[in-house]
Order: sequence, then structure tokens, then C-alpha cells
Amino acid sequence: MTIAFNCWVLRNKNVDGIGNVVIETLQLMIKHHPETHFMLLCDKNFNRTYFNFPNATIYRIFPPYRHPVLYFFYLEFILPAFLKRYQPDLFIGMDGMISLRSKTKQIAVIHDLNFEHFPENLPFRNRVYYKYFFKRFAKKADCIVTVSNYTKQDVIKSYHIPAEKIEVMPLGAKPIFQPITLTDARSTREHYTNGSPYFFFVGSMHARKNIQRLMQAFERFKSGMPNNFKLVLAGNILWEEKEIKSVYDSLEYKDDIIFPGRITDQELKYLLGAAHGLVFVPLFEGFGLPIVEAFQAGVPVICSNTSSMPEVAADAALLVDPFDVNDIAQAMTDIYQDGDLSIKLIRKGKERKQLFNWEISSEILYNAVVKTIS
Repeated sequence: MTIAFNCWVLRNKNVDGIGNVVIETLQLMIKHHPETHFMLLCDKNFNRTYFNFPNATIYRIFPPYRHPVLYFFYLEFILPAFLKRYQPDLFIGMDGMISLRSKTKQIAVIHDLNFEHFPENLPFRNRVYYKYFFKRFAKKADCIVTVSNYTKQDVIKSYHIPAEKIEVMPLGAKPIFQPITLTDARSTREHYTNGSPYFFFVGSMHARKNIQRLMQAFERFKSGMPNNFKLVLAGNILWEEKEIKSVYDSLEYKDDIIFPGRITDQELKYLLGAAHGLVFVPLFEGFGLPIVEAFQAGVPVICSNTSSMPEVAADAALLVDPFDVNDIAQAMTDIYQDGDLSIKLIRKGKERKQLFNWEISSEILYNAVVKTIS
């Protein structure tokens, strides 16, 4: 059996989001199924060794897959020709994008439909492309894999896809995320916050991640109960988003908000592990991987009560309305004041994390492959 994967998100840069899903699931599939040949279609500049296995072959994409016009050209001209030439049994679009012209069987891995619910959060050209093509990708696919039951139901409702066509593949967290020692926690706080305790967020800081309300909630938490807490926001801060900058500039306690920028997994291990709590309150998520990473790290979680996040967190987190600044601030106060609550959430998170494992994810995806081909 030969399977072709579109792995264009893997470039010579720090990977996140879908890139992590690609790396973690494919490495395990390739390792556990040596009888299968894997054809990996990557960005032309990709030269990492994630997939250095004898049963995996890397092909470089041309043209570079970085604009909706190039998406269309690649998916509807380059890819069909490639699939016709090499004749794989199946093609998998790990970003949900497949070819509408190819006759090869295809699986679309759809992470979320954020662009259907919050189109204003995307550049105009991407918004138009996604809204036009994704419903066509969903209908064309022989099978769809989603990363949560929420996204499955969203695809069913939005695109009128039969439920039996969709498999759910919950995600996992890397083993690096584990509780850290008190010594490491102290040294991490010394390095980033001059020893002060802090709440933590990690992610790409665009409008969908609700950064402006998170900062406002931290302001109210500080104002309502004077304390030495900091807020650490890890990831690329998009100062060109005027609302984020405007909110930040208006804050009395803005000096207590720290932006370490993009961080490595090693840095994330310590920043997350030393946090007093993860505050992850996006407006919309297809899964919400930082929640599971915090469970593994033994850190209490505050997260949104919207989209997939209640499904992932269940009763192991404080669920808040991401549109309600007071609700987020009150959750911070509860974690700050109630040590027993933190202990309870950590214990429940430790139980909850058992449900999320990359080994399970990779086997669900492989079983979807076998089911689709047979």
C-alpha cells in the first residue's frame, strides 16, 4: 500500500499547529507500518529529518504553497499530475485541502471551520478561498478526519456531510511536557518574571486567540486584589493588529505583561511547568492542544466554554465565557485564592490526559486509511 501526504506546512521554521499534528502522527504511522510506503509532499525548502525512515520518500513541492492562487494551481494542476504519475492508493490532505480534479481516493483532515464563524479574523484572500473551496473539499473527500467531535458536528451542519463519512482523531501532547522540579520552577520564574508567580498563555496572538480580553481580564484581576502576579504571553505578538496594541497601551498594569516571543518546546516545558495556571481563552478552537499540554505538565487550566474546548477539558478546567472579561478575571482570582481548587484541577487534569495520546491519534488516522482504501 502506498499513501501520499500533503505536508506543505513543514518548512524550515519553528512548527506549530497543524505542523505538529503532521510530525507527530506521521512519524508514528511510518514507524509502526513498515509494510506501507509513505510519499510526503513538502515545501520546497524543507530539509528536516523528521521522517528519516526507509519506507518514506520526500518530494519537494513546486510552486511554493503560500498564497491562495498557488494553492489552486498546486492542488488542481500539479497534484493531479503527480498522483496520476505515481499512482498511490490514497492521498491525504493534512490541512483539509485536497484536489477536486484527481481521481485518486482522498482523505481531508479538517482541524476547524473558524473561517465560517469568524471570517473577519483572516486576510480577505484566504477567507474567500477557504469559504469557496472547503465545502467542495469536504464533499469531494472519500473520508474526512476531524480533530474533535465538535469539528465533526460543525462539518456535518455546515456542509451537510453524512456522519458516517467522518472519523474523529483527538490529538496528543509531546512527552516533553511533564511536571518540573521546584528548583526548575524557581529558576524559570527568576529568568522571566524576576521571581514573581504568573499566569501563562501560549499561541499565535491574533484576534481569534482573544488576547485583548485576556489582558483586560488580567488588569481586573490585578485591580481587584493587589498582588505581584505577572501575565506571560508566549508566541508572536501581532502589534499590527490595532485592537491588541490599543488595549495593551491602555492598561495600568501593562508592565506586568511579559512577551517572550516564539519559544521552543524546551522553553515551553519550563514556562508552562512553572506557571500558576494556564489561561487559554480563544474565541474558537478545533481542539485546543495547550489544554492537554498543561494537563501533562501538572498545571491548573482556565479555558473557554466554546467550540471544542469543553470537549477536551471536561471537568478538569475552569470553563469561562471568552467574551466576558469579568468571568475570566474571576477564574484567575479563584485559582489565586483557592489552593485546594488548584490541587483538584491538577488531579483531574492528570486523569484527563490519559485520553490524549499521539499513538492513539496515529492509529485512528491509519485505520481511516485502511477503511477508505478497502
